[in-house]
Amino acid sequence: MRRLTSSPPHIRFFFPFFSYIPCVVFLCFLSHATESQIQDQELQVLSKLRKSWQDPSSLNHWVASNSSSHCAWPEIKCQEGSIIELNLVDLNINYSIPPFICDLKNLTKLDLSYNNILGEFPTVIYNCSKLVYLDLSQNYFEGPIPSDIDHMANLQVLILAANSFSFDIPASIARLRRLRILHLYMSEYNGTYPEEIFGLSDLEELRLEYNKFVPSQLPQNFTVLKKLRLFSMAQTNLYGGIPKTVSDMEALELLNLGMNPLTGEIPGSIFALKRLSELYVYLTNVSGSIPKAVSAANLSVIDLSLNNLMGNIPEVFGQLKNLYTLNLEFNQLSGGIPEGIASLPTLSDIRLSNNNISGTIPPDFGKFSPLRRFEVAFNNLTGAFPEQLCHGGTLFGLATMDNNLSGELPESLGNCSTLLLVMLNNNGFTGNVPGGLWISQNLTGLLLSGNGLTGELPKELSPNLTRIDLSNNKFFGKIPSTVSSWRNLVVFEASNNLLSGTIPAELTRLPKLTRLLLGQNELSGIPTDIVSWKSLTTLNLSHNKISGPIPSEIGLLPVLTQLDLSDNQLSGLIPPEIGQLNLNCLNLSSNRLRGPILAKLENAAYDASFLNNPGLCASNSFMRINVCNAQSHRSSKTNLTLIVILPIAAAICVLLVVLFTIRASRKNMDWLDSTPKLTSFQSLNFTESNILSGLKEHNVIGSGGSGKVYRIMVNPSGDAVAVKRISNNQKLDEELEKQFLAEVEILGNIKHQHIVKLLCCISCDNSKLLVYEYMENSSLDQWLHKKKRSSPIPGVNNNMMLDWPKRLQIALGAAKGLCYMHNDCSSPIIHRDVKSSNILLDSEFNAKIADFGLARMLAKLGEAVTMSTVAGSQGYLAPGLSIHLT
Repeated sequence: MRRLTSSPPHIRFFFPFFSYIPCVVFLCFLSHATESQIQDQELQVLSKLRKSWQDPSSLNHWVASNSSSHCAWPEIKCQEGSIIELNLVDLNINYSIPPFICDLKNLTKLDLSYNNILGEFPTVIYNCSKLVYLDLSQNYFEGPIPSDIDHMANLQVLILAANSFSFDIPASIARLRRLRILHLYMSEYNGTYPEEIFGLSDLEELRLEYNKFVPSQLPQNFTVLKKLRLFSMAQTNLYGGIPKTVSDMEALELLNLGMNPLTGEIPGSIFALKRLSELYVYLTNVSGSIPKAVSAANLSVIDLSLNNLMGNIPEVFGQLKNLYTLNLEFNQLSGGIPEGIASLPTLSDIRLSNNNISGTIPPDFGKFSPLRRFEVAFNNLTGAFPEQLCHGGTLFGLATMDNNLSGELPESLGNCSTLLLVMLNNNGFTGNVPGGLWISQNLTGLLLSGNGLTGELPKELSPNLTRIDLSNNKFFGKIPSTVSSWRNLVVFEASNNLLSGTIPAELTRLPKLTRLLLGQNELSGIPTDIVSWKSLTTLNLSHNKISGPIPSEIGLLPVLTQLDLSDNQLSGLIPPEIGQLNLNCLNLSSNRLRGPILAKLENAAYDASFLNNPGLCASNSFMRINVCNAQSHRSSKTNLTLIVILPIAAAICVLLVVLFTIRASRKNMDWLDSTPKLTSFQSLNFTESNILSGLKEHNVIGSGGSGKVYRIMVNPSGDAVAVKRISNNQKLDEELEKQFLAEVEILGNIKHQHIVKLLCCISCDNSKLLVYEYMENSSLDQWLHKKKRSSPIPGVNNNMMLDWPKRLQIALGAAKGLCYMHNDCSSPIIHRDVKSSNILLDSEFNAKIADFGLARMLAKLGEAVTMSTVAGSQGYLAPGLSIHLT
């Protein structure tokens, strides 16, 4: 019998290995099939998602070429073939989040920021069980944050900022124990926040700023957050002192407690934080001195402006090698500027204005660092102007006005092509202005008044220069005929100099000029061809040697409100055209004028306007000049004239009333002759019929160059909206209609607490209705310029005074709104018509800017907008023409 032998060892080894191969192959196939199935399911979810959002054009590329192609789409991130992130930022999504979004089983990140999503917090995303990152900021969510938000137990990042969430922040947020980042800033919370938040030990970023919480003290236990890097509670109604235990927060890099009524001193322990990079304690009531010991060597930003700080600027600030911004303006600081600060290598922005700082400006400023902004105005500084300020070639803002600086301006200032605004007024500078400064390409404002500067006016100016103030200096010679090339000039002030010769006719070719002040010179002659000064509001040629008659063309300037021709040698009669002007200031005194004063000018407002003109007379003695003779003869002639004219005038009035009634009825028929189209930008609780039925004369609360404004009640509960009606005499073609609606849609999607919300637009062939949220306290103009208000508008407190804290609150709110539109919009929008009547006030006097972009839209409609040829209403400058750096 043959003995059985065992298999060789290598056979015994490989046999089990090969026996597993079919299993492995099967599992790989099964895994591939499962992965492919998941991808198909996820692709279906994305397709449903796009349809539920009404196929926005921003998602047109969501077209699958194969089952895994969606992983290459820019909004999507996959891992092992499955979607883990949806980044749907700024895609113009206007609809709610559907519940099937959580069918993406592996979703860990959902970012829907910068869209237009309405409604309450979307609790449907509770089913996204793996979600660790949620960003719903910059939308239109409203109502409270749900108390069961702790269902999303895995969340590490929660960003709900810049919405309309309100009431209290629920304590349940503090039960999200894994949170590292929590951003709830710039919403409408008006209750409390849970102090339990400060027990989230893993928290690295906490931003609660710009909310109207119930006033409270800064929680003492916030300093136990050892991992916190960023902490911001600016403008949250905090009061009391800053706890000294802030030094326990060893990881802190940014601290912002600005715009709160905090008191006490700034604790020195803040400057002991080794990692602190940015410190903002501005616009509070803190006092005392700035701590002298600073071990926070990484500080790059220090903003302690608008406080009550006293004492000297610490010398140790000159050792902060990373310092980029130092803002100490509007305090009561004294002493000198530490020399070391001028040598800091990264210093870009230094603001020390409105203090009591004395001594000289360290000469090394700008020599070692790329300065962009240098402001030391309203102090007691002496000595020379620094030579090297623009050495780095980046300086754009320069303000040294109202000091005691002296000497000549350095030639290096003329080589600084980056300058936008130069304010050196009210010092003791002498000599000539550096030639290059006049023609610096980017310069928009040059303020040199109140010095001892001399020389002739330049033949060429920067093409972008809009304001120039040379008043109270020693400039001499003639105004150059090349002045016609100063095409963008809006304000030209050169009073109290030694200018001579005639005023050149070329000066009348500046169509944007609004203010011309050339008083107290030795000028002679006024050009008669001045009708191109369509934008001129102020004309002052007083204290010169101008002779001859007053040009009648002055009376044809449509928006002139201030006219001063006093102390000249003018003669003849006052042109009747002058009486057609709506002047709030008129001075023709100390001339050689004769004849009777125009009847329209005989009122108490002008009682001193005609003094020292021996040949002038008035019919009333209160005018403080001679009373005209032949009063009775003139009266009889007047009576005869009235007998003839009054019947004619009455007939004309009746005819005008009839024509006006017919025209008004035709305008109202616009809405009947064409079907109104409503374009909504918000969730509305009214229809177009509610609006159209309210277009009655008794609902009119204002009117202007762009049309009437109505206050309309839209429902029985008393909710009101403001409706601006813009009329156009011609029907727009299809392309212009699309452009107008596109402009309106951009404005309708703006979300900011200091911009008036545009709720919807209703349009027909010849009229447009822009429907805004209603502002209870009317406009800033109503509060500033009317001593006695008797407003017909319900809700306006006629007896309340606008105190200084409210004025500051309004100014800051308006500035924030402008800053947002200029810098934070994806496409910056310029208002072009900023004025007090376009700054509206809600029930708590929070400022909201109205009519953003309306000037440009009206231009598309062919309206004669209020801004005329200048971007802005007469008497107001557009934001880019402001004389102050903001």
